[in-house]
Formats: sequence, C-alpha cells, structure tokens
Amino acid sequence: MTKYLTELWDLIRLNPKKSVIRLLLALAAIGFVFGDYGLATRISMELENRKLEKLQAEEQEKIVELRSTIKNAYQPDSVEKVARERFNFHKKARPFLL
Repeated sequence: MTKYLTELWDLIRLNPKKSVIRLLLALAAIGFVFGDYGLATRISMELENRKLEKLQAEEQEKIVELRSTIKNAYQPDSVEKVARERFNFHKKARPFLL
C-alpha cells in the first residue's frame, strides 16, 4: 500500500499540471453524475414523471366514467337503479300467471 502511495506522490510531484487537470476532470465527472442537475437526479425525475403521467391517465379515465354517469343520472332507469343499490329497494315481483 505504501508503495502505491509513494508512486502516486511521485507522479503528482513530477507532473503537477496533469494531476490538477485529472483531478478537475474527475470532479467534473462526479458533479455531472451526482450533482443537483446531474444524471442520477435526471433519471429519478424521469421515473417520477412517468409515474405521474400514468396516474394522470388513470384519473382522466375516472373523469370520463363519472361524466357519463352524471349524463345518465337523470334517466328514470338510472335513478331506479341507484335507488335499488343505495337503499336496498327491490322491484316487486310480478305474479306468475299460467
């Protein structure tokens, strides 16, 4: 381990400009990947965007269903159906005639 560190120190001491440039490039790459506007943030935002678009499509479908329910709500058959479902009303059975 110490041999590796001494070789690294010699490389830095002999070529300080190259070392500084490499360090800056490494920091820029780390910033590009993990920064506030970095790649990791971008990927997480894309995933959240897809999830929200899917949720929006589901809600739009619910809106269409509810609008059709509202549109049909004033028809007598619909009122009767809702009353039976909500209040447990039953149709009177017709007598069976032979």
